[in-house]
Amino acid sequence: MSNLEKNIKPYSKAIVKLLKSPVERNSPIWDDVVNYQLEIQNYISQIGLELIVKKDEGFAFVKQFEDSEGSTLGLIVRRQIGFETSIILVVLRQSLEEFDSNPTQFQVAEKFITDSEIKEELELFLQEGYNRLRFLKDLDKYIKNVVDLGYLKEVNKKNNETQYQIHRIIKEKITLDILQEFKTKLQEYVESI
Repeated sequence: MSNLEKNIKPYSKAIVKLLKSPVERNSPIWDDVVNYQLEIQNYISQIGLELIVKKDEGFAFVKQFEDSEGSTLGLIVRRQIGFETSIILVVLRQSLEEFDSNPTQFQVAEKFITDSEIKEELELFLQEGYNRLRFLKDLDKYIKNVVDLGYLKEVNKKNNETQYQIHRIIKEKITLDILQEFKTKLQEYVESI
């Protein structure tokens, strides 16, 4: 028996996947994440991580424990995202919040959005004074950044229109408080130029 076979646990693959990216309900290891939640949490807590399982939302992920000063062990690299990508994230979070608050859409669990709808939302969101032309010219690049970060998933592409699913993990990463704070900062920025 090899060292791998001796030391592997029934939830080992779930831990490896969680360390790389969020796990969604349709993943083959979803049941392992749910069934071995306690064991996984006990294991990863030794390296400063916390397991978050959102059964109703259909995903699980790990986040770092922070000390009283906001420091972590640094296992998961924090990525700096640009201002433009942040604006798209805020618009997507706002769109998901409106979707979840609309009682006529309860029969649909996932929020889908096209790149032209993202552009329309951004047009409403961006105030006068912001360099809209430059931003909209580079919009595809910023949307790709959001896809790479895992907040959007491309589900359909026809002609020049791409449809995306907004990943619900965005609600965990961009809370309503952060959403409001960002809107306030954006307003202050626009007023300053």
